[in-house]
Amino acid sequence: MRTVAVLGTVGIPGNYGGFETLCENIVRYHQVNNVQVSLVVYCSALSYSERPTSYLRAELRYVRLKANGVSSILYDIVSLLSAVRHGSDVIVLLGVSGATVLPLIRLISRARIVTNIDGIEWKREKWKGLARWFLRLSERMAVRFSHEVIADNDGIARHVSDAYGRDCQVIAYGGDHVFIAPVRPYEGEALPLRYALALCRIEPENNIAMILEAFAHTPEMPLLFVGNWHSSLFGQALKKRYSVVGHLRLLDPIYDAGVLRTLRGNAALYVHGHSAGGTNPSLVEMMHFGVPILAYDCIFNRFTTDGKALFFKNADELRSTAAALTPTASDDVGAAMLRIAQRRYTWDVIGREYFRVIG
Repeated sequence: MRTVAVLGTVGIPGNYGGFETLCENIVRYHQVNNVQVSLVVYCSALSYSERPTSYLRAELRYVRLKANGVSSILYDIVSLLSAVRHGSDVIVLLGVSGATVLPLIRLISRARIVTNIDGIEWKREKWKGLARWFLRLSERMAVRFSHEVIADNDGIARHVSDAYGRDCQVIAYGGDHVFIAPVRPYEGEALPLRYALALCRIEPENNIAMILEAFAHTPEMPLLFVGNWHSSLFGQALKKRYSVVGHLRLLDPIYDAGVLRTLRGNAALYVHGHSAGGTNPSLVEMMHFGVPILAYDCIFNRFTTDGKALFFKNADELRSTAAALTPTASDDVGAAMLRIAQRRYTWDVIGREYFRVIG
């Protein structure tokens, strides 16, 4: 039986970033559908107090390094070398942190390398100088030395084709896992009868200030904005400025999936400000709720929603679009989002596509 090693995540179970959710659902698909390969997942030993050797028929191997930040480079390299040493037939690399070692891997191993290059990470505003140069180099190495390249969005695939002259397999993310957790009540201040919802990391590229500015002038539509406001000076400044606006509720991160299900399910509309990074998991997840989505107008969000969301490029457009949203239009846009999600963004669809590419 062939061995497939999955690398590049913090690990499973219990860490629910985008790649961790992807990895866990690949493992779940492998178990439910009795896929005849031996599956191995690499995990960060530093993130788990208990370290089981298996999970849902997948073997777990641990590396004693942090999987995030600068140390992710060494973490991925060590994982890659371990996968080669253990004789893996296929290596699935999620992200490009360790991709600079792929030329060596190709020399010393006959393993087939499948890399999900994630978003165009080096273009994100937070990366400057040497970090940006290294991320761009890593992307180039991943595209050149992988046997198969996976992009999570047609916009990413277009970038790879334009920059490197190479075709990608386009496989997005599932979002139907949002219904696994039972509904749990939100125990903070009582929710408004109608409200807009935003949920993301508080970073400039997610157009946080634009969204807050728009809804600060829309008192008829309260905004609940969930994010890590205290993780940066940028977030702290925005929270200080806008928390005095009575109909804006700037909430700290919520990790309880049941509470998030409640907030998402009761929202009148969802605002998605991401401008980079391909197919964003939070957008795909929200589409399953059948709620109208107002998304920042960029190629990634247009591809994800088949161009059927409502789009904005600035605070004035966002404010006027939200104000003009009628009940009929709201129902129509929400229904379109749900149809697309059920057709393209279920884990059954995504799992089947991954194992087709793995071969």
